[in-house]
Amino acid sequence: MLKYLEAIEQLPVEIKLPLLKAFEFFKEEIAETVKRSDFEELKSIVKELAEAQKRTEQRVEELAEAQKESEKRLTRLEQVVAELAEAHKESEKRLTRLEQVVAELAEAQKRTEQRVEELAEAQKESEKRLTRLEQVVAELAEAQKRTEEELRKLIKEHERTREIVAGLSDTVGYGLEDKIMPYIPDFAKKEYGIEVTLVDRRNLVYPDGRYDELNIYVEGRKNGEKVYMIGECKSRPSKKDIMRFSEVLSRVKRYLNAPVYSFITGYYYSPEVEKYLKEKHPEIRAMKSFEFEMRYSRI
Repeated sequence: MLKYLEAIEQLPVEIKLPLLKAFEFFKEEIAETVKRSDFEELKSIVKELAEAQKRTEQRVEELAEAQKESEKRLTRLEQVVAELAEAHKESEKRLTRLEQVVAELAEAQKRTEQRVEELAEAQKESEKRLTRLEQVVAELAEAQKRTEEELRKLIKEHERTREIVAGLSDTVGYGLEDKIMPYIPDFAKKEYGIEVTLVDRRNLVYPDGRYDELNIYVEGRKNGEKVYMIGECKSRPSKKDIMRFSEVLSRVKRYLNAPVYSFITGYYYSPEVEKYLKEKHPEIRAMKSFEFEMRYSRI
């Protein structure tokens, strides 16, 4: 039963009947005004409107979210624009500096071009001087050829002079050797205690074919042992002569493998050479040629 009928039933009779009748009239009027099908259609429309409202609200929420995202992107865009503005300011500054540098380079280029022109002029002058220098060099080359020819002639003459001097030196040396040879046995006996068995001028040949020319070569015995004495004769012994003689003695000692006594004879020794002999080669005895005649007898 309809609820409004239940409510009417609770009313007093004097009210209930008129009210029921009134409702009957109202129902008839409503029935004429709104059919049930129309009401169902209305319900359907209301339902669709409710669904549309939900979709609209959902769309509104989506639009709100999209709005928020747009605002975020707009904020980032504004930040990027601000950064670009700053970058543009910096670019303007750099562009200004670049323009200044370009202007300076333009000035420098002008100076460089001027300098190039100056260098070109200087190059022309240098080429002129070089041409003159080449001419001088050519003349010097000719003079050098003449000088070399003269030098070759001088070298030949010097070689002949050296041959003559060497011959004279040999003559003097051999003269010294011949002069002191007779005194060698007595010299060896008194100074070194050697009994001389042989006095000679000899070339000592080594196993490899090389040899040393010995001015005075002496063999003898001392305390029953075979010993040797080697002498060098120079008119004026020099440091170079002494060094060479020392090298000869080293080779001789290695080859003979026996005691070797040594001396050098000359007409004259400079103070420098005498000091050199005492300090550097005390094993070589220095003798003056006249000492042999004064101190030692002929045998």
